Amino acid sequence: MKSLFSILLMICSISFQAQNLYSKAYGNPKNTPVIFIHGGPSGNATLFEGTTAQNLADKGFYVIVYDRRGEGRSKDENATMTFKESFEDLKSIYTTYHIKKANILAHSFGGIIGTLFTEQFPEKVKSLTLAGALFTQQETYNHIIKQAKEHFKNDPARLKEISEIESLDKNSAAYRKRCYDMAGKLGCFDMPHPTPESEMLRTEYKAGEFNKNNIRNPDSPLKFYQNESQNNLDNTAILKSISKKGIPIFAVYGKNDAIFSEKQLNDLKNIVGKNHFRLIDNCSHYLFVDQQNDFLEFIKLTLK
Repeated sequence: MKSLFSILLMICSISFQAQNLYSKAYGNPKNTPVIFIHGGPSGNATLFEGTTAQNLADKGFYVIVYDRRGEGRSKDENATMTFKESFEDLKSIYTTYHIKKANILAHSFGGIIGTLFTEQFPEKVKSLTLAGALFTQQETYNHIIKQAKEHFKNDPARLKEISEIESLDKNSAAYRKRCYDMAGKLGCFDMPHPTPESEMLRTEYKAGEFNKNNIRNPDSPLKFYQNESQNNLDNTAILKSISKKGIPIFAVYGKNDAIFSEKQLNDLKNIVGKNHFRLIDNCSHYLFVDQQNDFLEFIKLTLK
């Protein structure tokens, strides 16, 4: 009779519900664990899970995805959306999947959570990979506004809108939302020249079950800014501290991810080191879809 562990090894993916959290694992539990942290607030892991999780597992990793409490498929009306709660969620993933130490793969706002978690719980983190991840938030907002002023310099209505954004409290949900709305109008998140591969991934995702479960909680950002005192962060010093502790930090970004300035990316490269940094051509914010093969190759080379 086969042992329980050997049976688990035969299962391609395992799904759990823990503390109201949606989570799922892909690949062999004996392989190197990678935990994906999605963006937000008001995000989820459906795009990564529906396009990339299994493909990354096929490279020899044990890939775990989850939606934070109160976001996506982890519905919880009592969620507070604080960093403390995010850390509790992430620690519960370690417990559920019997992991002592993992590689953290953090995208967008997930980069803020992953960085703070690594600082607070270094014993749980083998490496931190920032994938199109936020790290100096105000610099990102400033860069978006600067581009908008130039792009819409002959559009009085848009310039008035930009002025209204600049007058908002920079530590507010409204400021964050309107900055990213403006980034959307500028096409900051769009891949410049979609490839057949990226178009196929997006088409399959849109037609599949994961897109049907692409749940967004509009109250998440409001709760986060209401309940979390730490916002609009500059994590430069924290990343330097993590590096000094001997935890490898890797960074992979789309060359055309227009929410980041050239200065920001150069600063980050100086922190993580040239050999740990990669810019991918013809690639924007969702780099694991825009240029999946390049993204997977970077992860494989760095984490192995």
